[in-house]
Amino acid sequence: MSQQRIHGYCPQCISRCGCISVVEDDVLVKVEPDPAHPTGKSLCIKAKAAPELVNSAERLLYPMKRTRPKGDPDPGWQRISWDEALDYAANQMRAAAERHGAESVAFSVATPSGTAIADSIGWIFRLVNAFGSPNAVWTSHVCNWHRDFASAFTVGTDIGMPDYAHTGCIVYWGFNPAACWPVQASEASQAIKRGAKLVVVDPRRAGLAGRADQWLRLRPGTDGALALGIAGVMIVAGWYDRDFVSQWTTAPFLVRSDNGHFLTEADLQQGGANGKRVAWDETAGCPVVYDPQTRQYDKPPASVALFGEFGVATLNGEVKCRPAFDRYAALCREYTPARVAEVCGVPASQVEDTAKLLHESGPVSFYAWSGVGQNTNATQTSRAITLLHALTGSFDTPGGNAYFTKPRLNNIIGADLLPPGQRAKALGAAERPLGPARTGWITEFDLYRAILDEKPYPVKGLFCFGSNLLQSRPGLETGKEALAKLDFYVHADLFITPMARFADVVLPVATAWEREGLQAGFMASQQADAYVQLRPRAVPPKGESRPDTWIAFELAKRLGLEEHFFGGSIEAGLRHVIEPSGVSLEALRDNPAGVCLPLETRYRKYREAGFATPSGRIEIYSQQLLDIGQNPSPDFVEPSPSPHSRPELNEAYPLVLTTAKVPQFCHSQHHSLPMLRKRMPYPLAEIHPETAAARGIAEGDWMSIKSPVGAMRARARLDANLDRSVVCAQFGWWQPCSELGLAGYEGDEANYNSLIDHRTCDPVSGSLALRSSLCQVEKIK
Repeated sequence: MSQQRIHGYCPQCISRCGCISVVEDDVLVKVEPDPAHPTGKSLCIKAKAAPELVNSAERLLYPMKRTRPKGDPDPGWQRISWDEALDYAANQMRAAAERHGAESVAFSVATPSGTAIADSIGWIFRLVNAFGSPNAVWTSHVCNWHRDFASAFTVGTDIGMPDYAHTGCIVYWGFNPAACWPVQASEASQAIKRGAKLVVVDPRRAGLAGRADQWLRLRPGTDGALALGIAGVMIVAGWYDRDFVSQWTTAPFLVRSDNGHFLTEADLQQGGANGKRVAWDETAGCPVVYDPQTRQYDKPPASVALFGEFGVATLNGEVKCRPAFDRYAALCREYTPARVAEVCGVPASQVEDTAKLLHESGPVSFYAWSGVGQNTNATQTSRAITLLHALTGSFDTPGGNAYFTKPRLNNIIGADLLPPGQRAKALGAAERPLGPARTGWITEFDLYRAILDEKPYPVKGLFCFGSNLLQSRPGLETGKEALAKLDFYVHADLFITPMARFADVVLPVATAWEREGLQAGFMASQQADAYVQLRPRAVPPKGESRPDTWIAFELAKRLGLEEHFFGGSIEAGLRHVIEPSGVSLEALRDNPAGVCLPLETRYRKYREAGFATPSGRIEIYSQQLLDIGQNPSPDFVEPSPSPHSRPELNEAYPLVLTTAKVPQFCHSQHHSLPMLRKRMPYPLAEIHPETAAARGIAEGDWMSIKSPVGAMRARARLDANLDRSVVCAQFGWWQPCSELGLAGYEGDEANYNSLIDHRTCDPVSGSLALRSSLCQVEKIK
């Protein structure tokens, strides 16, 4: 027996943990941590279960086509060749584009944060763009958009990464790294040992919340009110970095009281520029004009006003104005600690203590993710949290939120390949012009509407790379109806999922251990981000499974797009990707454990070029949002539905519903693996013991969870740390585990998405109420 120990990393989630694959006679038998790797000190249970995933008898191993009508419980799968499968896909795509336009073919792509699609995602989006479709259902609106893109309304970029090595205080907001990003949990633990403080905002006492200096147990969906309340305490007490706020945010710029727009130079003089803002010189008692291009005032003021109301002489008479910070501060003061306690359920004293902790324990770093982003008020909540952090002055500073230097790569997404005019056709762009659709990332609801109602135009075909929308998004029945109506549907995956059962053709995808994968920058620290690694193939692909990248290249060749795919050569494409890094493909293959480049972090980069916002500063008051009819200030709006936004539902649905990731599974994956199901055999819902007892429910009892739109069942897990009004149910259940004799739940009886109304969403991003809804529970007898 020959044994190999192959260095690589686990690509199943965003943590990308360094690992060593143990292979015996071309069979993966074990996956171990690689302590020499910057992210390899430990592995989660999902990585250790990889041999069960790779060797699963339930994997899809050959291309197959449907032989029975959609809706038949048995699709009648018949094995076909790769040539037949790909020729079918290309012919159908071309025919739809010729008849209805390329926009009539949509794509659906899994998340790179919780699947191994990260190996191929750039090539997949390149295919989408080169084909000419502006429509790709991704996970952005319920995953990374609020963290990476909505933050750009405020700071011009994503939120960055906590600089754990130098931080004085970490804030985790709607983010439990122990369940979804183990490397961050490890970095935070080391920081805490060095003396850093920790604040955790989460309805559950999960992960590092047990070690937090402040655990703020808020009602799900009220994060924005809490952020405003903490900021209000800091502003009233003067616990904020006034110099940073004055010099690097739009705080001093005057906002007109008559129309809510910024006062500009064009308001003051003939020929003035609309892009130039106006502040008030406190010493001289007059307005001064600021040019965002030069980042200079026309008359440098001794001190700009942050508070007050001023009458300013304009071309059309005197106009009352207030600094943007004065408006923001007034909003924050409305959320007194007492009001926050009433809205959020967080004690007033804890709001005050947290504000003081942020002031005294800097530099402050923070990370917010799905707990914030999966709500109908997610965009404004994201702004409220980002502005709270800005008050500390810890943006792009040592110990704050930093932007580590990464190896340079060529961008292969190919946005420039999309024909002119196509981007404006993206589904949902008209309703949410600043949302993900402007990048070509559409929501599942917009896709379903275009299929069923042909509005604003018909979508006739779908090509899916690993998505499982029926287990990961609301609107199940609508989704099923839409998938059944498609003229053609091709699905590439490891397993035949509930969504794949509606496909005309299914394509077998190789696991990450059966293909190469490139990662440049491992995100958790500067040391990790300086790392570039080409993960080698550990074992041969099972059956006729192929990498997603191979599928994208082969489909591109059949569509006549070879010129955009390096003549169809994956090797040439990979060389192009890494060329700017200065590391050759040969060097990466010779060093499978990775190559560490001599990169260093540059802090406070905004001092050189400002912020990538219209003003060149952090935007406390957003003209971009105002221009599309949204509130320019990050005001709190109750999630929908909630006990306050829908009080007529409280009698029938008196409990607040939420969900959370668990360490055992990535979303709707892995539930068939024995190593994982032994640890989590059944779908669970956490509930307070007193709430359960009042309904005759004991630990482990099956209970029915009902919402205004649907129902699911789960076993009760009693948790005295939960608020008595909150129920936290798991999502993603469908696969059986035949080896352990454990049932699957393909009939949607344990599908969390059945409980969520897909018709209400965040007005900017389209995010859904996955983390904040209403429910009632009862024991199943």
